[in-house]
Amino acid sequence: MKPKILLAAAVLTLALSACSKITAENYAKIDTGMARADVVQILGEPDKTESSSLLGISGENAVWESHGTVITLRLVNGVVLTKDLQKH
Repeated sequence: MKPKILLAAAVLTLALSACSKITAENYAKIDTGMARADVVQILGEPDKTESSSLLGISGENAVWESHGTVITLRLVNGVVLTKDLQKH
């Protein structure tokens, strides 16, 4: 019985990891000038964010991480200014 449970857990883990939105393919869909809402449709909500504002200008660093892939976007007033992809 135990081997069946371990096998089921392994299959479930593989299935869930295959569904990750944090991929090089999805990173390529992100363009500078893209609205934050459009990015969220592609990648989902970020795992980490840091926000600040000064003189009516808002800035945000948004980070998505999954299985050694890290996507970092810098947004100004809700629009992508720069993007970065790292694989660990």
